Amino acid sequence: MNYDFSRELRLLTPEDYKFVFKQAHRAGSPHFTILARENSLSHPRLGLAVPKKQIKTAVGRNKFKRITRESFRNKQHSLPAKDFVVIAKKSAQDLSNEDFNKLLDKLWHRLSRPSRG
Repeated sequence: MNYDFSRELRLLTPEDYKFVFKQAHRAGSPHFTILARENSLSHPRLGLAVPKKQIKTAVGRNKFKRITRESFRNKQHSLPAKDFVVIAKKSAQDLSNEDFNKLLDKLWHRLSRPSRG
């Protein structure tokens, strides 16, 4: 199995993001929200939204992105063919790496279940 985080696993264009924001299933916590929407591909894709308003320092934003990408990279083979957008909130920077990963795992699992709608 390949655990790369290659270009085809990313949301690249504003249209990709708009597609997800339009009709998304969401799973959230006080620290971040994950939006998900079925895609027509055979694999999941990841997009990140880390506003400067929420996480002020570049170090904090980069840490958020790095941990989220790593979690996605390790989970990609168990995730359904959906586009995911992870949106940071202020309190995300207060989480330890371990807590952050546990929370991500829980939300990936919640969004992997078949939708009931």
